[in-house]
Amino acid sequence: MRKNLMKILSMAFTVLAFVTTAAAQTEPAGGGGGSRPLLTVTGALAVAIAAGFGAIGDSRAIAAACEGTARNPGAGGRIFTMMILGLALIETLVLFTFVLAYLGK
Repeated sequence: MRKNLMKILSMAFTVLAFVTTAAAQTEPAGGGGGSRPLLTVTGALAVAIAAGFGAIGDSRAIAAACEGTARNPGAGGRIFTMMILGLALIETLVLFTFVLAYLGK
């Protein structure tokens, strides 16, 4: 149940990030720039959500690595390497969201 909820939330936030960038690339007719305040709020919201869920993903990865090392100390080096790789990928997704929201301004 919890995994399904996390999947649904992550898909919803991914759609939010894409909608934000799509709205950023369309100019209103007449060049008035009427949707800019909404765009700023959705960009900030997308970054906040990405950072929050990135932190949750980081904490779960670190907890799993600590548990794995506690169960098998001999594999600690390999577990640490895979944990760092996973953390880098998680943080890359957060940075991509930040860049997309920033480019949307």
